[in-house]
Amino acid sequence: MAVYDDREAYIPYRRSDLIDLCISDGRLSIDQQTTFREFCDILSAYYHFQFHSYLETIKYNFEPFNPDPVTKVVHQPNPEEVQQMEAELIVAVTEVLERANYIPLTQEFLQRAFKVKSLIDLKTDIDFNEFEQIVFYYRGDITQTIKTKRWFWHKEVELDILKQIFVFLRFKDATYFEEKDVDISKLKFIPGKAYVYYYQNVPKPDLEFLFPNIKTSMTWKDRLLLGVPAIGAAIPLLLKVAPQMLLIIGVIGFLTLGRPVDIAALRADADTVKDLAPLLLAVLSLLITLGGFSFQQYAKYQNKKIKFQKDVTDTLFFRNIASNTSALSTLIDFAEEEETKEILLVYYHLLTSDRPLTPEELDDQVEEWMDEKFGTKIDFDIQGPLNNLANIRGDFTQADHLVEDQPLLSLDEQNRCRLLPLEQSKQVIDYVWDNAFGN
Repeated sequence: MAVYDDREAYIPYRRSDLIDLCISDGRLSIDQQTTFREFCDILSAYYHFQFHSYLETIKYNFEPFNPDPVTKVVHQPNPEEVQQMEAELIVAVTEVLERANYIPLTQEFLQRAFKVKSLIDLKTDIDFNEFEQIVFYYRGDITQTIKTKRWFWHKEVELDILKQIFVFLRFKDATYFEEKDVDISKLKFIPGKAYVYYYQNVPKPDLEFLFPNIKTSMTWKDRLLLGVPAIGAAIPLLLKVAPQMLLIIGVIGFLTLGRPVDIAALRADADTVKDLAPLLLAVLSLLITLGGFSFQQYAKYQNKKIKFQKDVTDTLFFRNIASNTSALSTLIDFAEEEETKEILLVYYHLLTSDRPLTPEELDDQVEEWMDEKFGTKIDFDIQGPLNNLANIRGDFTQADHLVEDQPLLSLDEQNRCRLLPLEQSKQVIDYVWDNAFGN
């Protein structure tokens, strides 16, 4: 059994497509094809029922941390109960993520990703101390070449992209922010609540934009692009206005003191006062020009800011699959699908093998089959589906005799996988499904 550093256990195909491919593979007889499909349907229904209990546990424990609840709470949990619910929530979510073949992203990995320049040219800052819990997982890591515009030419850039990302972020309580003199009403999140997101096709350098507490501002380059032209255009205007402003100050001094101000630059007399009206009009015109220019620069800044906000919104909105409760439900669907696919692949290859296989041989065979049929290289997780098949136990009838409590799969003394025949397997899964609601 080979071990790979550049492969994932994730199977990027639908369960229904895998079932169809197994049936069309030509290794099952017509009668077997019908029975195999029925077996797959019942097995899928059974695991849907199994994962529903996960969903109920997660939904119940998520309620105190839900930022947008749609139901009212009858019993408000005390702090000890909230702490226990959070612990159970994290355990359940993490277990489901791993069963869905997701890979954890550490805070160290995130920090390294943040240092890579994003295509969204923004200065960003995230305070990780504001979080009580961070659960960050991904599935699917690819490299994609895209074209970006740089001034007057286009440039091809290779981006590392994560296909699916699950994010669970629980903020610290309001006390933490109050102690830091933070105005809670201005926060973009609710302290003490948890925010859950599902994203797709996110470049690694853009991971920082997935955090609700991100602070963005213009880079020094953008500030210079706005500031330098503004200063350059403002200097001639100020030089043109300065003499008139000095003269006006001198006139005000003459009217106040009744005599010329004894400063050369501010000297004004009675004749100057007579010509004040046209002077004021000229200065007013210059001030309007200066004000118009200032407004123009401010408008440029606001437009730039709006463009940045749009870029961030596009990054989040068009890549978001689900949020909060719906994200948790989506996670359950993905885990149920992934686990069922693994079991079906293992069952099919044991069923059609001309000899008993060891777990290592079976693992290699599934990986080779996926590569041959789809051109997809995976690092198949063999132990999980073997355990699941061994744990599915039930009764079946053979030659008019009832055989009780038999597993679908067992290992012999040579550590080879022994599978029940297809007809008996269907009877066992039928038995398990019929008794599922009574257990």
